[in-house]
Amino acid sequence: MLVVAGSSFWIHQIRLLGPWSPIHLLSIFSLAMLLVGAWAARTGNVRRHKLTMMGIFFGALVIAGLFTFMPGRIMHAVVFGQ
Repeated sequence: MLVVAGSSFWIHQIRLLGPWSPIHLLSIFSLAMLLVGAWAARTGNVRRHKLTMMGIFFGALVIAGLFTFMPGRIMHAVVFGQ
C-alpha cells in the first residue's frame, strides 16, 4: 500500500489543481492512515489497527479502483470499448 500510494504522486493524467487531482488526496489519506495503523499495531490496539487497515483497503483500493472506470480513462476503454 505504501508503494502504491507513494507512486501515485508521479501520475498526472487528470490535472484539476496544477499537476494534481482529487485522487492525490486519497493517496495522502492512505499514507496518513498507514501511519495510524502501524502506530495502533505497535501499541497493541488491535481493534483500531483492524479498522484502519479495512478503511485503507476500502478507500484506497475499492474507491480508487472504481475511479479507473471513469470515461476517458484507459480501463474504461478496455472494459467498455471506445
